[in-house]
Amino acid sequence: MEAKIGKFLESVTNFFTGADQIPWCDRDIVAGCEQEAIEAEKGSSDELRRECIMRLSWALVHSRQPGDVQRGIAMLESSLGNTASPLILREKLYLLAVGYYRSSEYSRSRELVEECLKIEPDWRQARSLKKAVEDQIKKDGVIGIGIAATAAGLVAGGIAAALARRN
Repeated sequence: MEAKIGKFLESVTNFFTGADQIPWCDRDIVAGCEQEAIEAEKGSSDELRRECIMRLSWALVHSRQPGDVQRGIAMLESSLGNTASPLILREKLYLLAVGYYRSSEYSRSRELVEECLKIEPDWRQARSLKKAVEDQIKKDGVIGIGIAATAAGLVAGGIAAALARRN
């Protein structure tokens, strides 16, 4: 019984705090990845440059800074066209989905994570992100309904007060 109560309280807390399992990335890690990418541009192999760019993209979309997230999204969007490997495409789509999730663009995030799951249906990370996205969409819907109901109540109360004054 205690376990059920604990799980219920955790789900309520997660609902109001928006807790998810997607990691955050600190600014110093982003800076380190930026430096690594700059160094890789100085005569490194194409493979090393691509790896450094992917690490930087990962760090950017997991950043707490909205500007970093937008930079990560832009980098990934611009690199999608020249991706031949299904594995690399899956990674880029996933990172884009994380970026859009962090930017509160949940519908776009869901579309991208579904594309990941078409490539690899059993990928746990993508399934976890999809659940987080869908939970957030549900939460936003519940909050929207609550706001609409409150507004309707205020209008109805105002009308009732106006009618009561007239009489």
